[in-house]
Amino acid sequence: MKKQLTHLLLALAASLPLAAVAQVPVQPAADQAPLLASADPALRANKRLVYDFWREVFEAGQVDQAEKYVAESYIQHNPNVPTGRSAMVGFIQRRNPTPKPVEDRIKAPLVSIVAERDMVILSFVREYAEPKDPTRQYTTTWFDMFRIENGKIAEHWDGAVKPSNP
Repeated sequence: MKKQLTHLLLALAASLPLAAVAQVPVQPAADQAPLLASADPALRANKRLVYDFWREVFEAGQVDQAEKYVAESYIQHNPNVPTGRSAMVGFIQRRNPTPKPVEDRIKAPLVSIVAERDMVILSFVREYAEPKDPTRQYTTTWFDMFRIENGKIAEHWDGAVKPSNP
């Protein structure tokens, strides 16, 4: 009897739809200030540099501040944005033609900031429509990684791909 019950439970579990084992939704950090902490002053400074760049230049569109944060020879690995600080500025201006006030914290749902050596990684919550049911949403994580050189952002990576229908 015990063996039959085990087989029945296994068969039942195998027949359940995959939605029954849904992912755990990605959650942003409630407080961003602790994410900037580091016992290493260089890592702490690199985190602050990227954090302030993101708030001031990327989100607020204050591109006149780009020189303060980004090296002129900035290398871009996103396939939709050319390399160089001026190209990055142009990209931000097209996304955000009217500069906005700078917020005290990053507006995007920030999960974490990790710094190691000369690299800083920001991770964010991303929400998308379920492919089989566009009325439902799911979350995943987006990463932006920056390399710091001489106190400026010198290089950037993210998970961007070229759009299938430009």
